[in-house]
Amino acid sequence: MAQSELTWMYLQRLYDLSVTTAQRLLSATLFIGINVQVITMNSRFMLMFAAISGFIFVALGAFGSHVLSKTLGATELGWLKTGLEYQAFHTLAILALAVAMQQRTNLWFYWSSVFLALGTVLFSGSLYCLALSHLKLWVYVTPIGGACFLVGWILMLIGALRLKRKAERHE
Repeated sequence: MAQSELTWMYLQRLYDLSVTTAQRLLSATLFIGINVQVITMNSRFMLMFAAISGFIFVALGAFGSHVLSKTLGATELGWLKTGLEYQAFHTLAILALAVAMQQRTNLWFYWSSVFLALGTVLFSGSLYCLALSHLKLWVYVTPIGGACFLVGWILMLIGALRLKRKAERHE
């Protein structure tokens, strides 16, 4: 069998597995008991992610301003600063979503927090790696993280629009 045929078979199998996994996840989230349990568990995970991300933000910010500012150039410090800014904002957004998920089950908020967390790791992480290693490979990871941020914010908007309003009291 030719190499291209083996590659095609491998890609087809990988696609089939991903579709099957996505279908199983969707059917699991449609069952309300599993849905609530998954959301509650993951709101806890997102709170922990926000705490760890906040810690890394403060530690790397201090390390950057006290140590790395003496060894890195202006361009590298700019990458580091951009990564820190995006990490700070998105850590706060993930924290807010995790708190909101504790109050109300919302699958949109869950997926929003997942994409924001993934964006934080990919976007900010790739900028940190780029600043510290100068490997140009990381410039291809950064836009993927940015796209994850955008998806996360759109999912948050959809989740907010789908929230039911509480009845207003007029006396």
